[in-house]
Amino acid sequence: MTAVTTVATTPFAGQKPGTSGLRKKVAVFAQPHYLENFVQAVFDSIGAVAGKTLVVGGDGRYHNRTAIQVILKMAAANGFARVMVGRGGILSTPAASCVIRKYQTFGGIILSASHNPGGPTEDFGIKYNIPAGGPAPEAITEAIFARSQVIDRYRILEAGNLDLDRLGTARLGEMTVEVFDPVADYAALMESLFDFAAIRAAFQAGFRMKFDAMHAVTGPYAVEILERRLGATPGTVMNGVPLEDFGGGHPDPNLVHAHDLVEALTGEGAPDFGAASDGDGDRNMVLGRDFYVTPSDSLAVLAANATLCPGYAKGLKGIARSMPTSAAPDRVAAKLGIPAWETPTGWKFFGTLLDAGKATLCGEESFGTGSDHVREKDGLWAVLMWLNVLAGRKQSVADIVTAHWREFGRNVYSRHDYEGIDSAAADGLMEHLRGLDLKGKSLDGYTVAFNDDFAYTDPVDGSVSVRQGIRVVFEDGSRIVFRLSGTGTEGATLRVYIERYEPDPAKHGLDPQAALADLIKIARDLAGIEARTGRAEPTVIT
Repeated sequence: MTAVTTVATTPFAGQKPGTSGLRKKVAVFAQPHYLENFVQAVFDSIGAVAGKTLVVGGDGRYHNRTAIQVILKMAAANGFARVMVGRGGILSTPAASCVIRKYQTFGGIILSASHNPGGPTEDFGIKYNIPAGGPAPEAITEAIFARSQVIDRYRILEAGNLDLDRLGTARLGEMTVEVFDPVADYAALMESLFDFAAIRAAFQAGFRMKFDAMHAVTGPYAVEILERRLGATPGTVMNGVPLEDFGGGHPDPNLVHAHDLVEALTGEGAPDFGAASDGDGDRNMVLGRDFYVTPSDSLAVLAANATLCPGYAKGLKGIARSMPTSAAPDRVAAKLGIPAWETPTGWKFFGTLLDAGKATLCGEESFGTGSDHVREKDGLWAVLMWLNVLAGRKQSVADIVTAHWREFGRNVYSRHDYEGIDSAAADGLMEHLRGLDLKGKSLDGYTVAFNDDFAYTDPVDGSVSVRQGIRVVFEDGSRIVFRLSGTGTEGATLRVYIERYEPDPAKHGLDPQAALADLIKIARDLAGIEARTGRAEPTVIT
């Protein structure tokens, strides 16, 4: 027996979705009415949902299955005709975008806190993606937040839980629930974009790689595509079983948290190629043997070699990067004679460019790369594009990147993260930087061309975004960027980005921390990082 119930509720403070949705501790989401309030606010804010289809899935972290059962019952009570849910509640963020677009659904709800830790005491997240497949733009997230602050009731179906592990359809009240294979549609899309035969031939000829799924969502995708369809040796995928706590690890694919992969790619006898993806599958890290590729360089190299891939054989319409990402992709765009777009951080800013046909490849320095095939960044896509380039050029990762530097010059680049710092101290540091007038001043021998707080006017819809990060740009093109991240759930994360262009091939092999040492010192002194935050060193350097 099923019946729709209207439940009285009161608002919770702070249900404001950020660039990647709403992220809080599991204990916050587990409070009575908390998740329900937010989901109802979404349904109330996205237009008429009656008779529509919704996609639902997540990265498999703790609370994922519980939340999906609630969302299904609320979708039924609010009039959706059909919900497509990934088997086991699993659906990577890029795969969700793929499915939304392929089946032209009324968007989807993705349950993830991305690269944040998972488990009963850790993080959970939820976001709505629009029918184009990308994250909701600010107009929608602001509407959701506004609704969440005045909500007084939500609608839910009184019904038992559904079996999420069995493929097929079931009824939930008047609504149909389809449990589908979360990998199949995504794998088919990848096969249409890349030369699987060439990649398969490389594996058959002895090419070896390691992919670290970090016990997160990409495990099933990587096993199916890399090992089964492309013929990589069984065991190529490390940590391939999704776990609710990501095996106790931090599912962030960087040099610190993916240390097992870094170790595997080090020394004689190491595989030719290594890669990792994050909690929800939208980020990537790329390694060669004893060689790390920065996300900025990865975007630039892929753009320069895109025509090796069947899905991009006709060339690129443009390249878009977030403001903190290095200018390396801009140099490729200039040579190709295509636009280079600089946007704020947040994949939603790429969405309008992609929808308008103004860009084909996009990337952020925070290990996110993607293209117009979906409207999210896509970790496994980037790995497959690298495999296609490696198969086509028949060179090592290091040889391809160093050849790229010889042709375009090297944007020496690093990011220093100060995690979990006091929020008030972080805000004070940023206000201090905003108040500086540095134009024409010399800082340890570097003359400042300008400093500002980055603002962006979308060239498609005209929307304006302000206070997107402090830039200090020097006359030689070097840059320091300061920005507070919006992806954490405790305290604040200060990100400091340091960049210097080096045209001389004889200096391309320098360690970035050594090559940027003077700029790193300027950044710390200028912001007063240690004095204001109590941190003498960054938490993570990438």
